[in-house]
Amino acid sequence: MAAILHIRDLTKQFGGLTAVDAVSFDVPEGGIVGLIGPNGAGKTTIFNLITGVYKPTSGSIEFRDRSIVGLEPFRIADMGITRTFQNIRLFKNLSVFDNVLTACHLSANYSFAEAILRLPRFRTQEKRLMAKAEELLDIMGLLGYKDLIANNLPYGLQRRLEIVRALALNPSLLLLDEPAAGMNPDETEQLMRLIVRIRDDFKLSVLVIEHHMDLIMGVCEHIIVLNFGEKIAEGSAEEVSRHPQVIEAYLGTREEATDA
Repeated sequence: MAAILHIRDLTKQFGGLTAVDAVSFDVPEGGIVGLIGPNGAGKTTIFNLITGVYKPTSGSIEFRDRSIVGLEPFRIADMGITRTFQNIRLFKNLSVFDNVLTACHLSANYSFAEAILRLPRFRTQEKRLMAKAEELLDIMGLLGYKDLIANNLPYGLQRRLEIVRALALNPSLLLLDEPAAGMNPDETEQLMRLIVRIRDDFKLSVLVIEHHMDLIMGVCEHIIVLNFGEKIAEGSAEEVSRHPQVIEAYLGTREEATDA
């Protein structure tokens, strides 16, 4: 299967600290790939490198065979890479609907004057964008909450709303940073099904960071494992779960486990 994202020898140093050390992996077109590892392993740093928040110290990042190193975050988003964040970032005082409509407006191409004068192109596009926002909310099970202030949504639904906003930007590659954080087991199970549905319905690829191993093992077709900034294992859920370095990274050495 062709890869939509190629990462080769990616390294990021902050002063004397190497947060990501010569990491390489691919995300296949239409695939769901997991990026896992203990806290401080470098997972979110890789997301920040992919999305242009950080510039790599060395190495390459190619999206659809084009280098995206050095591009501004908005340009990378325009190319088709969008993300959610570990800490939810919503317009918390706006309604659920307006949160999504705001994201949809980034694809509008009417002028300021057309908007002020409410000319035909503005009215046509505004109607289309509002329909798109409602459709996305409906797909994600949030249409019944559209008039609710985002800050008043239950935590799990706020997480879902953030995914909707990322989808409103029409991505080809969706990066999910700990989407199940703070969710109970039922919400996590629903999220697992939702991620697969998003991939299938929107015809996109997914790269997900997550500490909930049930989610990672349940939805990811390929998993990359990091520890202290280095890739220590890669493969299927079964392969990485049996890898000695992965077991040690998560559980400690056999002697440490025995002492505990």
